[in-house]
Amino acid sequence: MNSRPLTLMAVHAHPDDEATGTGGVLARYAAEGVRTVLVTCTDGGCGDGPGGVKPGDPGHDPAAVALMRRQELESSCEILKVSHLEMLDYADSGMMGWATNDAPGSFWRTPVEEGAARLAELLRRYQPDVVVTYDENGFYGHPDHIQANRITMAALEMTGLTPKVYWTTAPRSMMQRFGEVMREFGGDWQEPDPAEAAALAEIGLPDEEITTWVDTAAFGGQKFDALAAHASQGENIFFLKMGQERFTELMGVETFVRVQDTTGAAVPENDLFAGLH
Repeated sequence: MNSRPLTLMAVHAHPDDEATGTGGVLARYAAEGVRTVLVTCTDGGCGDGPGGVKPGDPGHDPAAVALMRRQELESSCEILKVSHLEMLDYADSGMMGWATNDAPGSFWRTPVEEGAARLAELLRRYQPDVVVTYDENGFYGHPDHIQANRITMAALEMTGLTPKVYWTTAPRSMMQRFGEVMREFGGDWQEPDPAEAAALAEIGLPDEEITTWVDTAAFGGQKFDALAAHASQGENIFFLKMGQERFTELMGVETFVRVQDTTGAAVPENDLFAGLH
């Protein structure tokens, strides 16, 4: 008999990413007795500082921001009942095109092989049955998200392990609904220009291309509270503006594309562990 617990590993770029795309599955599977492992690749130092001070502005101290965000991440993990938090602690690279992309120690400029070797150690230690990360474009083109995908796929190749592997995504139908809610709650939210609108239209996937739809509505409160734990970034976490009820209504299903599987479980599926129970 194999006494090792079923294990879910989520590989994310920054503190707060764990709650946005996978807060529901982390909470749900923890409640089902699954061991949950969160790997956060960067320190979040390019986030907002106290009072909303922005990176590069006077008074923004990346080291202080990173410490604050580490504490918020630990609070989020407690809310989501994450079993193990692992920090790779690379420097936050900032948004694509920022000077911080190429700063010494930034995750974006770290050789993929180096990051993958460190993640491979964690894969060997935890032997996850399911691994979740971003797609090849980091969902919306953030360099650290892209790098998280690269090191995850390279680490899996290094280890030869064969967990079920998923990339986070969003159905286009939900993205349309999200745009409506943005207009409802955004106040000063501006309609994107045509180029931005075209880019937004490419985020996510047509509904029929999504392989996995996981109902996490029962854990909407935990997911909302985990996001709220990242209070220093509240200005950037739009979802908090809509309140828990509307948040759960909009975000109560988490969706994924299955990119590696040895179980033969049929798709579409409604459980990351289909074929493993």
